Amino acid sequence: NIGNSLFSGCNRLANIAIPNSVTSIGNSAFSDCTSLASATIPNSVTSIGDGAFYQCTSLTNVAIGTNVTSIGEEAFRDCIGLTSVIIPGSVTGIGNEAFRDCTSLTAIAVDALNPFYATLNGILFNKSQTTLIQYPGAKAGSYIIPNSVTAIDNYAFYNCTNLTSVTIPDSVTNIGDGAFLGCTNLTNITIPD
Repeated sequence: NIGNSLFSGCNRLANIAIPNSVTSIGNSAFSDCTSLASATIPNSVTSIGDGAFYQCTSLTNVAIGTNVTSIGEEAFRDCIGLTSVIIPGSVTGIGNEAFRDCTSLTAIAVDALNPFYATLNGILFNKSQTTLIQYPGAKAGSYIIPNSVTAIDNYAFYNCTNLTSVTIPDSVTNIGDGAFLGCTNLTNITIPD
């Protein structure tokens, strides 16, 4: 195991090689490692702790192993250099705000065999696509939320500064806290009755 906060604040740490013997990455294990550019999480790892890579601002690439079942709350929050991420089929739980404020993120992909999560045009949903979990921070233009959606998660569109217009369908009954906070270029929004 890589313990909680083990390398937190090691701001000159540029590379990590996690061996196949590791099964768990603790809470805040690599948080504030601002020089860390890439991370490969081996298939032996089953859990990524809360805030494990929080504020790794240089992180552009992360490969999540195929046996990871849980991604903790704020695990990759404020990874402003991260451009894409692939959620493997093994993941059964993604904590709140796991990809919040990843302002360079253009797409979140989910393995088609994942029974709990799905992606549509790079946007993260639960499997039945009734909850919109995370809109990638760098996606630009207007967006029409699918009619299957009934809930928009907390901070789902947080700091999506390239988002200009959103249409929320009548099916939506719940919009989470801070869902559109920091959307500075959002000029038009259609909210249902």
